[in-house]
Amino acid sequence: MELVLELRGLVKEFPGQRAVDGVSLSLARGGFYSLLGPSGCGKTTTLRMIGGFENPDAGEVVLAGNVVNGLKPYQRDVSTVFQSYALFPHLTALRNVEFGLRERGLKDCTARAMRALEMVRLADKRDRRPSELSGGEKQRVALARSLVLEPKLLLLDEPLAALDPKLRREMRAELKAMQRKTGITFLLVTHDQEEALSLSDYVAVMNKGRIEQFGTPEEVYLRPATKFVAGFLGTMNWFGKTGVRPESTRLSRTGEGLAAKVESSLFLGNCINVNVVLEDGSRVVAAMGLEHNNFHEGEAVWLHWLPSDELHFQ
Repeated sequence: MELVLELRGLVKEFPGQRAVDGVSLSLARGGFYSLLGPSGCGKTTTLRMIGGFENPDAGEVVLAGNVVNGLKPYQRDVSTVFQSYALFPHLTALRNVEFGLRERGLKDCTARAMRALEMVRLADKRDRRPSELSGGEKQRVALARSLVLEPKLLLLDEPLAALDPKLRREMRAELKAMQRKTGITFLLVTHDQEEALSLSDYVAVMNKGRIEQFGTPEEVYLRPATKFVAGFLGTMNWFGKTGVRPESTRLSRTGEGLAAKVESSLFLGNCINVNVVLEDGSRVVAAMGLEHNNFHEGEAVWLHWLPSDELHFQ
């Protein structure tokens, strides 16, 4: 396995806070990876150390076998797509994409930039300035500007955060397709669980400056290593130290289980979320199929699940 990136015990401190606390991670070439976690968990600081925008207080950033600590961003074979896109407002889409190529003194800048714009389906917008582009189009120009450099590693700092929900979903599919087509290693920073799970080959879940679990989307969701990972990766019903996902929680009007009363039902398009209250006052949500859109407020029900659906934590 050829590694494109190794993080060895990275530490970064700010006044009164250790933002990154001994992060170690290895990424193989050609995959799509995500750093996932809540605000303040250290994921963006980790990304900035990889890109050269912050220097670690301890540890090493190793890119393609070479320690790059101390190197400037432009000295690393890494490109970054920022949340703000950081496009030059006075340059056209084509000139924005060409910019990095010209700064490096490379040949055939215009032809290479046009191929990158074609990849993101914006060749017909080549002469438009950022103010004349939609949010999704700006995002694709920023991607083209990074992809045209053919970096060993492409860093994505919450690049979809400014888009509306429908466009975000569309851009997820485009991002994954671009990664597969180019073969460039992508590392995405996001707080959006659905985004990380749908895009990534592997996800690193961060909390309080540390990585709590690194695995496939299926592993971190279905077999979370910690209670934090279980709760952050989606809604969880807790019964003491036992957790059960809403989609594994079932309701019936007769039978055995935990007695509860229906509090409300929410129609979500593809499922029904039935919120119930247990006898001890705790609340539980059951994600049911559309055929179960007939539970009424105040109705007595029984709550049950399969033992194989239980997640246990200390």
